Amino acid sequence: MLNLERLRILNAVSTYGSVSAAADVLHVTTSAISQQMSKLERETGQQLLAKNGRGVRLTDAGKLLSGHAGRILSLVELAHSDLEAHRGAPVGELRMGAFPTSVRGLFPQALLAMRKEYPKLRAMVQEMEPEPALVRLVRGDIDLAVVLDWYNKPMSLPGGLAKAPLLDDLADVVLPPGHPLADRAEVDLVELADDDWIAWPDGGFCHEWLLFTLRGNGVEPRIAHHAEEHHTVLALVAAGLGVAVAPRLGRGPLPEGVRAVPVRHTMRRHIYAVWRSDADRRPAIRVAVEALRTVGEQVQGVSG
Repeated sequence: MLNLERLRILNAVSTYGSVSAAADVLHVTTSAISQQMSKLERETGQQLLAKNGRGVRLTDAGKLLSGHAGRILSLVELAHSDLEAHRGAPVGELRMGAFPTSVRGLFPQALLAMRKEYPKLRAMVQEMEPEPALVRLVRGDIDLAVVLDWYNKPMSLPGGLAKAPLLDDLADVVLPPGHPLADRAEVDLVELADDDWIAWPDGGFCHEWLLFTLRGNGVEPRIAHHAEEHHTVLALVAAGLGVAVAPRLGRGPLPEGVRAVPVRHTMRRHIYAVWRSDADRRPAIRVAVEALRTVGEQVQGVSG
């Protein structure tokens, strides 16, 4: 019989293009991948990988089996989903990943509501940025991800995933104490062309969005500092070291003297729950999405 875990490894090699990439995704060593693939070759009696320069490529037999592996893994997911649906109530474990401000702004109330209504469901969340969350969702490390894109820069999703909107989150610019525009009801981004900016970490989706948006408004940004953590950004702004974009979800009180000013051409994040399509019938997925959406509607009503 074919070993399911080895099929999962073959599928990862096929999906991510190399043994090292598959090892990174599955959190194992490259030697462990090679050992398991050798065992799978002995089980099938066929060569599945062939040397290709410094790397490897799938043979025709490897490609054939990889195609079946994807469908087999999908059927396993569907079987789990159907069994949970057959029970009729959300039970067991639900692993979720979400970006930090959504964990702070949505999950406390949503998790509390799920715990009260479904005591046999063990829902857990871990902070992670959208890109790695989608990778971990695809490979099955988590069951549901909360991700975002921006009004002018959508994020593409891998195949085999389903999504549901949770809320739209407005974003303002935050200005340091004494900034000449701090008392304005709204500003244009071009008015901040001469300011230093505090940006998200270099190379990330939100950092690229900020550069794209500022340049689209005729501003060549002067990035003075990079910070990932929300309160760090606000502390740098409070010290007068630059201006920044601050979404409203999970923002909390601003430091003394810092002003949040809306942008005339509204900046908005779209926030989604995403899960594997094969898990559509899982009651746990449905109740989690509903709980997050309910909190999202409440938050949007207050902040919008």
